[in-house]
Amino acid sequence: MTDPIADYLTRIRNAVMARHKVVDIPASNIKKEMTKILMDKGYILGYKVVEDNLQGMIKIALKYDQKSKVSAIKKLIRVSKPGLRKYANADNLPRVLNGLGIAILSTSKGVITEKEAKTLNVGGEVICYVY
Repeated sequence: MTDPIADYLTRIRNAVMARHKVVDIPASNIKKEMTKILMDKGYILGYKVVEDNLQGMIKIALKYDQKSKVSAIKKLIRVSKPGLRKYANADNLPRVLNGLGIAILSTSKGVITEKEAKTLNVGGEVICYVY
C-alpha cells in the first residue's frame, strides 16, 4: 500500500456511503491521532484500538442523525499526497467551509487541527479536510 492515510479516509468514506455502524481500519500512530481528532470534534461516536501481536486495528463507530440517517461526515478530502506534498505555514493555514469544517495537519507539535495550529503558531503538512 503506497498511501495508508488515503486508505484510512477511503474506508471511512465507503462505510458512511454504505451506512455501516462500525468500520475496521489497520492501526498506525498517525491514524490513531486522526481518529482522536475526529472523536474530539464530534464526527464519530467513538473508537477502540484493538491490539494484537501484529499491526492492530482501530474500530470506529460512525455517527448518524437519528431521524434523517445522515452522517456527521459529509466529505473527507485528502490534500497532501505522496506524489505532491502540501504544506502551510502559520500565516496561511487553510479554512474549511469558512470555519465549519476542520483541516488536519501534521506539525512538529503532533497531528492537530488548523485551529490548534493557529493558536500554537505552527505550520505543517495539510493531511486532509473534514466536513
